[in-house]
Amino acid sequence: MSRNGMNGQGAVLAGAGAVLASLLSMNMGAAFAKTLFPVVGAYGIAALRIFLAAILLMLFRRPWRRPIPADVRWPLLIYGATLALMNLLIYQAFARIPLGIAMAIEVTGPLAIVLFGARRPRDFLWLGAAVIGLLLLLPLRSDAVLDPLGVIFAVGAAACWALYILTGKRVSGALRGDAVAWGMLAAAILVLPVGLTHAGASLFSPWVLMVGLAIALLSSALPYSLEMEAMRRLPAPVFGLLLSAAPAIGALAGFVVLGERLTVLQGVAIFCIIAASGGSALTVRHAPAIEDAPQ
Repeated sequence: MSRNGMNGQGAVLAGAGAVLASLLSMNMGAAFAKTLFPVVGAYGIAALRIFLAAILLMLFRRPWRRPIPADVRWPLLIYGATLALMNLLIYQAFARIPLGIAMAIEVTGPLAIVLFGARRPRDFLWLGAAVIGLLLLLPLRSDAVLDPLGVIFAVGAAACWALYILTGKRVSGALRGDAVAWGMLAAAILVLPVGLTHAGASLFSPWVLMVGLAIALLSSALPYSLEMEAMRRLPAPVFGLLLSAAPAIGALAGFVVLGERLTVLQGVAIFCIIAASGGSALTVRHAPAIEDAPQ
């Protein structure tokens, strides 16, 4: 193999490792966040994580060096509000259903964006796999073991993720990489009063702040940096394929950190959604870019 071929293979392997490390970091952050729910509640930890992540991203990106165009300010506020609502909803889902299941339901939001307008038979195969997986997870049977409210929150988070992608297109075109930092700051301003209302002064106790900072690093700052490196090295379909493993890694993090165990049927459902997400990333033509929403 030529030196260029070896270098190319090394770049792909490094990029794949960065994506998987990003997913592991993000899901471990979510799992550790769940351990704080008894102390400050799901709203409290969601607000604290967004607030600290906003500070980290602002320090990392330093977006204030470039002015925000006047015509982007309202779209940016909508973008931040969508990000805030998505995080509040998914943390409410985490409080009620296993981590891997919540993430599997949430990922159907961006998957719907990808498959919207699909026309080829294989695209309908991925759509069918996603629908089957979602139906297996929805508490439609009398013996369903999932909390229906938790599933509703996860579905709401999926809808917000889809909206996040659509609103993000406007601001990312004008602000590029600074869009996430400004969006997270807007989200923090919106959700911090919610967190303070539910958690009070305990939100800023030294121990909670220390754990919250670790969660913000794991959930936002580190994954963001790793994915920036991965996107430089990987073709978009491969990047999307690797991201489709998020529900499986979420289930693994939930099991290791929280002792969450899934039924066989739930495992099959997650596999169906992963297959749909990975398959669509490789085969759907002209799919819109999916931003990996910071959580």
